[in-house]
Amino acid sequence: MKDQGRDGLADAQRRHWQRTYTAHPGMYGDLPSDPALHAAQLFGAAGAEDVLELGAGHGRDSLYFAREGFTVRAADFSATALGQLREAARAQGVDRGVITFVHDVRDPLPLPDASVDAVFAHMLLCMALSTAEIHAVVAEVRRVLRPGGLFVYTVRHTGDAHHGTGTAHGDDIFEHGGFAVHFFPRELVDALAEGWTLREVHPFEEGDLPRRLWRVTQTLDRAQELSHP
Repeated sequence: MKDQGRDGLADAQRRHWQRTYTAHPGMYGDLPSDPALHAAQLFGAAGAEDVLELGAGHGRDSLYFAREGFTVRAADFSATALGQLREAARAQGVDRGVITFVHDVRDPLPLPDASVDAVFAHMLLCMALSTAEIHAVVAEVRRVLRPGGLFVYTVRHTGDAHHGTGTAHGDDIFEHGGFAVHFFPRELVDALAEGWTLREVHPFEEGDLPRRLWRVTQTLDRAQELSHP
């Protein structure tokens, strides 16, 4: 993608999402996503306690993790969405288990090294981020994960019907209806898993188009992390 600076496409997308969450509170409903249901089972089986969700939005998945007993840090670049999340957490009685913070994933995470047990990101990595920025996000995930930690993320891929259509921004990013998506080739999934154990790349569909996605699960193995510079 052509470098547009901090005031380029990604910043325009942040403004667009802010307006969208304001106009459509709770736009994704109250039920958790299928990937979150799957991730919660994996996290529980691994003995995880602290979960970080990147791109939490208004919180349907973060709230589910909290109801399942996890301590959740929920990050999003929309303050409006996080306000809706906090209100819902209070209503559901899980506000003590949910910490929210406004965060642009192009910046380093405001968390210490090895401070969370698991990270979840549903369609966050396939937003208007360049390939280099996506690699930087995953490097930050690696930094904040404890050895043995799990990273579960989902992305729309190049087999999706919207790939190659709409407004092209380069770097496999295409915009439809004001929303820009970075469609992942399989090579990018494999590259992001270098230095991890790639446990699963599971294809699934979601929504009316339907959107075609991969659910990716990778583990930061203890031996690999000890040898990581």
